Amino acid sequence: MAGIHSVGAADGRIDRSRVTLQMIARQLAVSTATVSLALRDSPLVADATKRKVKKTARDLGYTYNRSAAALRMSRTNILAVALHNILNPYFAEILAAVEQKAIESGRTVMFASCAGDNERQERVLTNLREYRPDGLLFCPTNDTSSEDLDHLIASGIPVVQIVREIEDTGFDFVGVDDEKASTLAVDHLISLGHTRIAMLGGSLNVSTGRARHAGYCRALADAGITPDASLHVQGPETREAGINGAHWLLERRNRPTAIYCYNDLTALGAMVGMRQQGIEPGRDVSIIGCDDIAEAAASYPGLTTVRGNHVEMVHRAVELLGERMNNPTMPQKRMRVTPALVVRGTTARLGA
Repeated sequence: MAGIHSVGAADGRIDRSRVTLQMIARQLAVSTATVSLALRDSPLVADATKRKVKKTARDLGYTYNRSAAALRMSRTNILAVALHNILNPYFAEILAAVEQKAIESGRTVMFASCAGDNERQERVLTNLREYRPDGLLFCPTNDTSSEDLDHLIASGIPVVQIVREIEDTGFDFVGVDDEKASTLAVDHLISLGHTRIAMLGGSLNVSTGRARHAGYCRALADAGITPDASLHVQGPETREAGINGAHWLLERRNRPTAIYCYNDLTALGAMVGMRQQGIEPGRDVSIIGCDDIAEAAASYPGLTTVRGNHVEMVHRAVELLGERMNNPTMPQKRMRVTPALVVRGTTARLGA
């Protein structure tokens, strides 16, 4: 190829480790600035030119030096994500939405799972900080305190908490209106004639657990129903907890006629536990979840649930993180996405 043989190896082949922006520019008879902008998907460069530049760069074996660019620009274009537990499909769906949003904005996602463990969370956050991400989306583990995050606060990295929050960190937050989600679920059950309604799963040590429990109690109280503390079964947000919790609730002498589950994963487990006792979800006992993961619609019968609109939540969180990067001293922001009831086959009128 004309204009680049002088940088080749002794046998005339291109030394791909030494291909530069200037060489690509000479190859295409454009400026170095145009090549640089095209490789960064700048809107200032025509799409046809971008395609030519990227193809030539690919053919020549050019590799973008992110480390050098980060030193020049004080930006890495890395968006770090730390989630408390990726085994829950809800968080896998959130991560997929983050990746899509990051791709659209030209950023690379660096992800780590804390696996619900506070010590692992500290190691994860320390490791992510070492890569100097431009910002961090963070969902804390159970029992995390603001003191546990002092090192993250001191780092100065822009942080937006997502789904869950530690209220006294000063970090921005984007999540679902969890109290509203619970009232939608319980109001739906009450409208079907149920008054003995259990809540299964979740912990009062987590912001989402506190908010969802508060919404459950408020909906009952607003309907003139005194909440029965014995019908609130706290526990992990897992299938296993749902199975075990359903056994415990339905073996009671005065069992509930409806169960509101902290999340869909718990509800899907509870449906298994019900069937193990010969009780059919929806027909014998109504059950409703929260989150609307993909599996909720695929279950049989389809799980009635409350949709949190995780895509909108992620979009708001990434946009807020961009605001925080550009304006580190702006006042703290807290945003909540409005949930919506999704009625399927696991809820029915009492006595129907």
